Amino acid sequence: MPDLSARAGQTLIRNALIRTSDHNIVATYGSEYRGYVQYYQMAGNISWLNKLRYVMERSMLSTLAAKHRRPPWVMRRRHETTVETPHGKRRCFEAAQRAPSGTVFTARFGGIPLRRNKHAHLIDGAWPTRRGRQLIDRLTAGICELCESRDGITVHHVTRLTDLNRYNTTTAPDWVQAMRARRRKTLIVCADCHADIHRHHGTQ
Repeated sequence: MPDLSARAGQTLIRNALIRTSDHNIVATYGSEYRGYVQYYQMAGNISWLNKLRYVMERSMLSTLAAKHRRPPWVMRRRHETTVETPHGKRRCFEAAQRAPSGTVFTARFGGIPLRRNKHAHLIDGAWPTRRGRQLIDRLTAGICELCESRDGITVHHVTRLTDLNRYNTTTAPDWVQAMRARRRKTLIVCADCHADIHRHHGTQ
């Protein structure tokens, strides 16, 4: 978990993100927070993550404020919105970015109901050494394996390669075809490609 509190009562500005786009800043915080919620979704006290959301929200808004040299409340007003969920409306923050192709990608932080899921499957443990080293090397290269972008590089993964079989061979998305061709459960992608995968296909 990133340390977001420099000192008691202060919120950390993540300087490494300031030179990136608003979309990438929101996407980074959003993917990190979503990961924590998914990991702890079996916990009976998952509502405690509200405190984590609050701290991450302050850090995100402070980082955006430092980027634009404006007060955090201006960034809040610019990016705050609501989203419909199975448990009603939830407050969140969004930032859009238009790709050269004209496609608009939207990154989101928050908007996730903190409800316990007793039937969630937790997958934990270390990767085998050889494959783990290979993944680190691919991630260190910092190039999206779908579009060759270098912006907001992260890892998309599936639990099993057989999970890809639910996609039709001829109409499968590019990311599915890429993972099938490489026979890998991981794919190095940029922030835009990762957001597109989650938005249209709902996988992790």
